[in-house]
Amino acid sequence: MILIIGAGLSGLLTGYRLQQKEIPFKILEARDRVGGRIHTAFDTAETPVEMGATWFGDQHTYLIALLKELGLSSFEQYMTGTVFFQPFSTSPAQSIQVPSQPPSYRIAGGTSHLIQTLYKKLDENAVLLNQPVNEIQFHFDKVVVKADDVFEADKVVLALPPKLWSKRIQFSPALPDLITHTAQQTQTWMEDSIKVALTFKTPFWEENKLSGTLFSNTGPITEFYDHCDHKRSKYALCGFMNASFKLLDATERQMRVMSQLQNVFGEPVTHFIEYKECIWSRETHTYESSESPLFPHQNNGNPVFQDSFFEDRLLVSGSETATEFPGYMDGAVYAANETVQKLIDGKNP
Repeated sequence: MILIIGAGLSGLLTGYRLQQKEIPFKILEARDRVGGRIHTAFDTAETPVEMGATWFGDQHTYLIALLKELGLSSFEQYMTGTVFFQPFSTSPAQSIQVPSQPPSYRIAGGTSHLIQTLYKKLDENAVLLNQPVNEIQFHFDKVVVKADDVFEADKVVLALPPKLWSKRIQFSPALPDLITHTAQQTQTWMEDSIKVALTFKTPFWEENKLSGTLFSNTGPITEFYDHCDHKRSKYALCGFMNASFKLLDATERQMRVMSQLQNVFGEPVTHFIEYKECIWSRETHTYESSESPLFPHQNNGNPVFQDSFFEDRLLVSGSETATEFPGYMDGAVYAANETVQKLIDGKNP
């Protein structure tokens, strides 16, 4: 039996690959949902908006291959029309020409469509929710994993951000100092992000030849994009907020956001159906404080994560550990595929 800790993209795909090989496994997830940092929310009109991971590009070949394998489609990010740039908080937004760049894509039906597709392919009892792991004990003949319940396994795969398991799980015997220290200094992608989205009855920006794109040096919103669904039958704008605005209360934060957006897009932007936001630093099972500031992707893909421990009974996986595109969805897919191959080979990495 292999226990996988974490039911994000990497953990679910690891389970799916093991199931394909008829290798027994269970996935333990601390949250009451699967997906981790992939989280598609829906408004009352069933408009999908991404509160977590969203975009990928042609370079993300592992994710693209997985989508093809599962029969899922993607579509290009809408960028047609005027793009706005706001250099200073005191200056009005100005229209700019964005240099030609490779397209970005989104998953049709929302990024969580990928998660739910994997989840539904797993055996009914393969994923156990509300099971935050706090201790892993390595015995001579078994591994004991303590969460809300106690589990026994032959091997364990850590498929969650390194900073989380290094600070929240007690290992007995202890892990080597090098990997523990490195894990605690590994930035978790999205952990300081704020996503914000507004849904609408009509795409007023498209009707006015606007792309819906805004870049701002100051915020509150720093990046904003058209977020209509793949059929362009559900309408939304979505993007990122300056992380410092998490210090405001929700009412003040929304007021500042709407003031900025009205200055950029005009009065029609105030006629939204729903306003949604996700402050990832308040997500208990994503965020863990750091002793010192970490720069984006710090230690992501560090070679130490390729080692196995306790005679190959503990493997480290997840997006931040990937040697290719760590921190991204593509990295999560790559890490899962590599981890399963190590388990099948039964060899040291």
